[in-house]
Amino acid sequence: MKMIKFLKSVVEEMKIVTWPNAKQTRKDTSTVVMTSVLYAIFFGVVDLAILKLLELFIF
Repeated sequence: MKMIKFLKSVVEEMKIVTWPNAKQTRKDTSTVVMTSVLYAIFFGVVDLAILKLLELFIF
């Protein structure tokens, strides 16, 4: 019985959810992709800098 009640509440909740339109989805997706690329570049540069600093001290 609890499962049926749960599923009914899920159906009711899904009826009131507002989904983004295609334009908003594209905008959000491009924001996530660009942020991910920028973070990858940033951490790549930081990693390279730390590697070079360690090479100065080790060799």
